[in-house]
Amino acid sequence: MTTDLLDPSPTGTLALDLRGLRKSFGTVRAVAGLDLAVRPGEVVAFLGPNGAGKTTTIDMLLGLADPDEGTVSVLGLEPGAAIAAGRVSAVMQSGGLLKDLTVRETVELTASFFAGARPASEVLQRAGIADIADRRVGKCSGGQQQRLRFALALLPDPDLIVLDEPTTGMDVEGRRDFWNALRADAARGRTILFATHYLEEADAYADRIVMVSHGRIVADGSAAQVKNLTSGRVVSASFDEPIDEAALRALPGVLDVEVRRERLIVRTTDSDAVARHLLTATDATDLEIAARGLEDAFIALTTDRSDTATATTTTTTTEKSRA
Repeated sequence: MTTDLLDPSPTGTLALDLRGLRKSFGTVRAVAGLDLAVRPGEVVAFLGPNGAGKTTTIDMLLGLADPDEGTVSVLGLEPGAAIAAGRVSAVMQSGGLLKDLTVRETVELTASFFAGARPASEVLQRAGIADIADRRVGKCSGGQQQRLRFALALLPDPDLIVLDEPTTGMDVEGRRDFWNALRADAARGRTILFATHYLEEADAYADRIVMVSHGRIVADGSAAQVKNLTSGRVVSASFDEPIDEAALRALPGVLDVEVRRERLIVRTTDSDAVARHLLTATDATDLEIAARGLEDAFIALTTDRSDTATATTTTTTTEKSRA
């Protein structure tokens, strides 16, 4: 699915415009005809299982790899030109830091590479690491080092920030503060594209979710729109006595049955039938019925059985949206 988010910005220039991207490594096709348009100021979660083509796509939009076919436009420019102008920054999940420098020294050294870089004190504050400015990088936690990478990305005051697993190593509070800072940046008009395995982050903070599988986009829309692509509900209940899972699986509409300690979770397209069975044929208590979440949509949309059909529909709709 796609939404009107693929329409150009009022000025006619998209933050990202990827068309017909294909990239292979030997006999492995990493990206297989990918189209993606992102407007300025959007916060886009780029999701997919390992090997889906996310990293290869990010490499191409950062100018680190050339597509075999297709075109990449970043802020109306070639990737290399956009980066050389300081309009694009990337926050990767590892590497790029000198352990013997302090946090402040790292920022000041990197700032010297840019004309008109933002003040070191400003980016340290915005990244939430001003209080550890004099700490050596090697003494920083993984989460603090990620915040430092974010501070470095802010130095040229870019129009687009690309993040790969940006909150790896951060605790819950640190992740929340990090995303609040990013949302504040987006409110100023900055475009953010991030890849993450934390689906709850995508659900909570992204304006738009793009799911990729086998090098193709299989879903594109708001979190609510993507969740609605998978039918059914989740029925959960607590139990004291073992529940007959085979009997549950035999009920009409049951897609999956999972037991987590003393909590039963049933994914089904007929929640009434499951609830009726649990209340009349078992000792289940504390029964809840909820809509399926982003994790359910992720699993359903990125499995082999649906990739081909969904990708074909997505590509067709995307082309119509651009027409």
